[in-house]
Amino acid sequence: MNNNGIQKLGLLLLLLLYSSIPSLGISESNSRTVIDLKGSSGPDSVVWVVQLSDLHFSVHHPNRALDFKRFVGPALSLITPSLVLITGDLTDGKSKDLLKMKQNEEEWKEYQEVMEDVIGRSGLDKKIFYDLRGNHDSFGVPAVGGPFDYFTKYSINGGLGRKGNVHSVTIQSGGRKHLFVGFDSTMAVGLRGPTNLFGHPTDKLLSDIDYELSQWDSQSSEPVTKISFGHFPLSFSAVAESGRTLRDIFLKHSLSTYLCGHLHVKFGKNLKRHHQSSKGFFSSEQYFQLNMQQAPVASAVETKDCFNATQSIEEFWEYEMGDWRKSRRMRVLAIDSGHISFVDIDFTTEAKMTIILPTFPLDSRFISSSSYQHDYDCNSVDSSFFETVRALVFSKSVIVSVVARIYDTRPGHLHLIMEANMRKPENSTKEGLYSVPWNWKAFEDPSPDRFWLQIEASDISGRSTISELRPFSVNGVRMKIRWTWIEFLVMGCQWANLYYPIFWSVLLLLFSVLITSKALLSCSTKTYSHKNFIYERNFSSCLFWVLAEISSISSLWVTMILYFLYLIFFPWFGGQIFTEGDDRGYMRYKGWALNIPEASSKHTHLAHPDIMVIVLPHLCFVVLPTIFVTAALCVERTIYRERCLSLSGKKEDDYNHEADETERVTTDNHAQGNRSKLRGSNRWARKLLIVICLTVGWKHWQLCRAVTTAFEMNPFLHSPIYCFAIPLLLIYAVYRTATV
Repeated sequence: MNNNGIQKLGLLLLLLLYSSIPSLGISESNSRTVIDLKGSSGPDSVVWVVQLSDLHFSVHHPNRALDFKRFVGPALSLITPSLVLITGDLTDGKSKDLLKMKQNEEEWKEYQEVMEDVIGRSGLDKKIFYDLRGNHDSFGVPAVGGPFDYFTKYSINGGLGRKGNVHSVTIQSGGRKHLFVGFDSTMAVGLRGPTNLFGHPTDKLLSDIDYELSQWDSQSSEPVTKISFGHFPLSFSAVAESGRTLRDIFLKHSLSTYLCGHLHVKFGKNLKRHHQSSKGFFSSEQYFQLNMQQAPVASAVETKDCFNATQSIEEFWEYEMGDWRKSRRMRVLAIDSGHISFVDIDFTTEAKMTIILPTFPLDSRFISSSSYQHDYDCNSVDSSFFETVRALVFSKSVIVSVVARIYDTRPGHLHLIMEANMRKPENSTKEGLYSVPWNWKAFEDPSPDRFWLQIEASDISGRSTISELRPFSVNGVRMKIRWTWIEFLVMGCQWANLYYPIFWSVLLLLFSVLITSKALLSCSTKTYSHKNFIYERNFSSCLFWVLAEISSISSLWVTMILYFLYLIFFPWFGGQIFTEGDDRGYMRYKGWALNIPEASSKHTHLAHPDIMVIVLPHLCFVVLPTIFVTAALCVERTIYRERCLSLSGKKEDDYNHEADETERVTTDNHAQGNRSKLRGSNRWARKLLIVICLTVGWKHWQLCRAVTTAFEMNPFLHSPIYCFAIPLLLIYAVYRTATV
């Protein structure tokens, strides 16, 4: 063989050696990472990761970073996860009064310092940490990679050179792949808050996520569990220009779970949502979902047709992660043979000495019902998966006993029917995994909440820790959970799709009221008045009378019409939307128009639907009450005028000139007495309406103060109509209805 051939052979051997590196540990290429855990196969092959979110490190609240350093490092060294996912809002970016929102470099330096300390204490490889940008991390950032993009400079991803908005990591263990795809869907141009609330996935981002989720589809015969993670819940994610959404991509790939943050625990403890594909042209899920679990769609899975049912069921779970900011939460998430279990750890009081996470049987509240039942009914799962009760137990002290207890609730109370000691599986390389055989056939039941599981772990010092009682279902029947009204609002409503319907519905209502009122006054042949309502006494006569009163003061009516036209066709206000500089933007109901040379035409209506946090409160809590209280003032004036006339006595022409002078004097005295009574009444209804006007004005002042402070604008120069039209309108309405 000549020298040229030897060189080619050597090059080939080097390439083969390089391609074999992923099986030895961690490898990275084109934002893709492969981690080989070399774990045992079967049900003993359990993988677990840790998720943290919404840290909000702040110079005004140093305890957030101090507690993170105090608790998280030791906890990670105890749990030894395969990945640590930090899903956004790493820093707070807010002033002490919470009104100004822009990047603070001191907070980012603190984040970098704390994370270096935590990684050192945990003893974990820095490469398994993935942090993402949240909306707070993009407040006022005009361009990624610019001088105010501190995420690129101080984050873990930035320090490791992980560029791009999509990151992929695959964990190989026990003959199964676990694919994690993280992405950054913050706005390309990071405006200041509050109009920076939604995720904005572009078509390119969706294509990249689609590509990464499909990377093993044709390259591996091993089963793949797909998990995605980002900052924004799907209810707070906008639609791409093509009309595609993140939900469409996740359903296409039959994602197992989407992990996110953003909403915090203050909105509820059940911020989770099950998604399933809808076959109809119009689906209510485009706008809202009433309960945590979506109503199942009839398919071959439900009919137990094992021959026609596809292997890939279009459904997935969305799990919102509680915040570190106030709740000090951390989540441990385990994947057992492709099925997800999790436990949330609360550090508000102290560090946890022992952490328990049952991985099988599965929690019936969060089963992916369709795919699980398909595998169960069609015997697609290895029977060994069902043969043991399994749990992860992590403790600072040596564990001396782990006990599994199963309760039956059919007697009407918790009745202990099984108690067994759990052991570490023989030949298992998984530290912390315990199991015990059981007769799983005895627990098949159509009820999802008949049987409940609890694990108790005792350490060498005699300390006992008990896990939460969990309902389980061996045969995959899902337990129904209803959201509270506020959980429904933040998780069940697709706000990106609801913004325009709500906006135009409110405007249509207001225009209808004003146009109808003028038509009744000008065009109707029938007179709608207070006297007519007193005579007929029905709802329609009352409604038409009130509507007619709205336009009784023409100047008020014209002013309100002009104000609505202003809200539709003109900018509401202008403000400074970046961290520094003199560049200003102008906000319309469609979004922000940027007055900077770098802004292309595609940014004309930036931050839609983020601006809804200003537009909808202004319409619903200021403009709408203003119209109604103005109408009420007009109605009160009419009632008072008619009462004045009724108590003022007869007109002088109506007197009988031949009547006795004494009778005339008596009548005049009676009229004067009635007028005195009227003055004594002092128009209490009007006073109440003035209080309502003051309340509306106070709410409007609060909204204006928040906006003018957030965007550093002068209300007299940059938002005179938005700030002063409503107060002046209320003052004028009170003035015009003062006299009769």
